[in-house]
Amino acid sequence: SLNNAGGVSSLPSIRGLADDRLRIKVDGMDFIASCPNHMNPPLSYIDPSNIGALKVFSGITPVSVGGDSIGGTIIAETRKPEFAAPGEAALIKGELGAFYRSNNDAYGVNASVSQATDAFSISYNGSWNRADNYTAGGGFKDFKATGRPGHTLAVDEVGSTAYDTQNHTLGIAFKAGSDLFDAQLGYQNMLEQLYPNQRMDLLDNEQKRANLGWNRGFDWGEFEVRAYHEKVDHYMNFGDDKRFWYGPLSQPPNAPEVGTPCSAIGPRCAAGMPMYSEGRTTGATAKAEVDLSTTDLLRTGLEYQRYRLDDYWKPSGGRMWPGTFHNINDGKRDRTAVFAEWESEIGTDWLSLLGVRYERVKTDAGAVRGYADASGEPTFQAEDAAAFNAQDREKVDNNWDLTALARYTHDANLDVEFGVARKVRSPNLYERYTWSTWAMAAVMNNFVGDGNGYVGDIDLKPEKAYTASTTFDWHASDRNWQLKATPYYTYVDDYIDAVALNPSTFQTDQFNVLRYKNQSARLYGIDLSGQMRLARNDWGEWGLKGLINYSKGKNRNTDDELYNIMPLNGRFTLTHRLDGWNNELELVLVDEKDHGSNVRNEIETSGYGLVNLRASHAWKQVRVDFGVENLFDKFYYLPTGGAYLGQGSTMPIGGVDWGTAVPGMGRSIYAGVNVMF
Repeated sequence: SLNNAGGVSSLPSIRGLADDRLRIKVDGMDFIASCPNHMNPPLSYIDPSNIGALKVFSGITPVSVGGDSIGGTIIAETRKPEFAAPGEAALIKGELGAFYRSNNDAYGVNASVSQATDAFSISYNGSWNRADNYTAGGGFKDFKATGRPGHTLAVDEVGSTAYDTQNHTLGIAFKAGSDLFDAQLGYQNMLEQLYPNQRMDLLDNEQKRANLGWNRGFDWGEFEVRAYHEKVDHYMNFGDDKRFWYGPLSQPPNAPEVGTPCSAIGPRCAAGMPMYSEGRTTGATAKAEVDLSTTDLLRTGLEYQRYRLDDYWKPSGGRMWPGTFHNINDGKRDRTAVFAEWESEIGTDWLSLLGVRYERVKTDAGAVRGYADASGEPTFQAEDAAAFNAQDREKVDNNWDLTALARYTHDANLDVEFGVARKVRSPNLYERYTWSTWAMAAVMNNFVGDGNGYVGDIDLKPEKAYTASTTFDWHASDRNWQLKATPYYTYVDDYIDAVALNPSTFQTDQFNVLRYKNQSARLYGIDLSGQMRLARNDWGEWGLKGLINYSKGKNRNTDDELYNIMPLNGRFTLTHRLDGWNNELELVLVDEKDHGSNVRNEIETSGYGLVNLRASHAWKQVRVDFGVENLFDKFYYLPTGGAYLGQGSTMPIGGVDWGTAVPGMGRSIYAGVNVMF
């Protein structure tokens, strides 16, 4: 599932674990979100039109595909370089595409072109996408009338959901015998991505990256070396939808009317709050696959990552001048890892996988300060900064991952896979080194979209997850039907949850300031999926496929629910194929969320059902797609979309905007075309 955020940067969630609890790699590069709201996660840097393969490892993840995570691994790969056949003329290929979605007036274009001989290949892929705010389904008018007088948005408009982004990738590859060398340069310029569940909006994000690789095949196996560097410059501020006066909770005499644009008020209204993040990542990997025998394979490797972060906020209003607020100053996070993994076939029925991984994670941060200089700095900032600066901020974690998997082929109709794993994740820099208890600063450090403020803890320990799962795969010998069931259980020691910073002032009907804290958690559930052929006749091939997920997460210290767990949900699709046509009628069902995290005052959401229609036709060089999402214009709230802060929600703490979830998108008609040459 996806924890909804901006229109480009939703956070994947696997069995209730998301964001940094997943290892996400793009072409072998480990990216880190350089933003206190995690607005630039790894997958935001790759356009769907440029994806060649997307692999998801759930729960029990082989140590060879990533560490420093407890929930799983997602590997995204761009299109592989192509070469002309030996002795043939140069290969020239290209693709042009465009799409349009009616709901939010979204449109985009993409282009790719490549030229290759039998030894050299060069390619380019680019895309540009933009959208306005989307509109919710029927019934949104009643929601708008509550607590937001003076808004200037349309009646059914969900504020702060627009985006505008472009991505470019240039690739070069060279073959020489058994050697393959590749180089990739990437550039993203995201002009804006507004956030309905954050107080800030992304108003500029520039990423530059370089990726170099060498791969060689040997008689004994395969060897690969990769090095990469990433530079991110990130800027946040209030987008237009958030530039409104919401005053103090008790209005003083002659105060502006709630909902008045800041441009009409002047210096009393913080029309802007510029925030900058600068991230630099350098990494390298070396790994080998060694054929020990016809039935045994050894995977081993080394990994290194060096990450630097500066997160600072320039002054923009009263009590801020003249200094700059150092949210994280000279943040450092360095990882060094080594792993070994043995895969073995045992007879004709058994396959086993055993792996061990060691990681050393070292973090540190420099001294900090608040907005004003020493003579005018507010007491609470000075005290918080002094307390933080007095601590020993360097931390070293020695983490061990262990994985054991086995697959048993019972007969032609049943496969069983089962395994256990120990996975470890060290805290990120924002969890350890955010320091200010000032509500205005704390609410800017929030990457879960719940509206609360967060304060870090230097002494946080790494999360240690112990997972057991089994997959039963029943199927026909020709795969005309299939049913898979995967029950799982995860126990997490030192789970990084949150507690009230000041329990005496904690309230259940407003946003609060929380502090990260190690506690204990458990997650369990089941994944069900299946597909079957219904009929094959003159009208085409008809089929049915379905997916059901159930997850439950509990804090074992407090018996509280874990935050942002997707409720029971299912997707059921009637499929049809005929002469190049692929058509689908999809039903999406989501149960109500009537229990949530109490410490975060998680908002409950009602259950809902959506109907989607999709159709596509592919010719030799042209493909068209069209359909309707949310056919009946159903109004619903996103269960993992967080708190709605999309309109003028600059108040740090208080009940003005608390209690409303982010609405989902209403009916949207879409169409797209891709032409290949």
